[in-house]
Amino acid sequence: MRPWIKRTLAGLFGASLLFTAFAAGAWRGHHGWGWHAMSEEDASRAKARIVDKVGDRLDLDATQRAKLAVLADRLHEQRKALAGPAADPRAEITGLVAGPTFDRAKAQALVESKTQAVGAGSPLVIAALGDFYDSLMPEQQAKVRAFMERRGRHGPRG
Repeated sequence: MRPWIKRTLAGLFGASLLFTAFAAGAWRGHHGWGWHAMSEEDASRAKARIVDKVGDRLDLDATQRAKLAVLADRLHEQRKALAGPAADPRAEITGLVAGPTFDRAKAQALVESKTQAVGAGSPLVIAALGDFYDSLMPEQQAKVRAFMERRGRHGPRG
């Protein structure tokens, strides 16, 4: 894999991990999972709750909250781009094994479309994450690092 793709994927994964870690419980109680199963109105309300929750935990000022909101928007856009136009992404995957043989051509096309989505959207996500993280005070950055370390050691429910 090319180095820039590795860096892009690592950056996107890191941004997603950071945001998802803070937002893990924000959309519980909705029908379906994640923003892909929500209406835009529900996603907007979830984003507001996430920004408020993270903002309270990190004691963010108004500028930092605005940068976090931009990061949330970029991650949401990236998730939508990765999901693609399919109404049911799982059906797209299960379609690969629906017949007597694995559909290699369709699988390759699926991988290429996802790779293009990551390549196209990741610079915006990385820039938004960098802007947000760089706006944090050292104590706030330490809280983010400690949170990420705890999540890595103890699994998804810490």
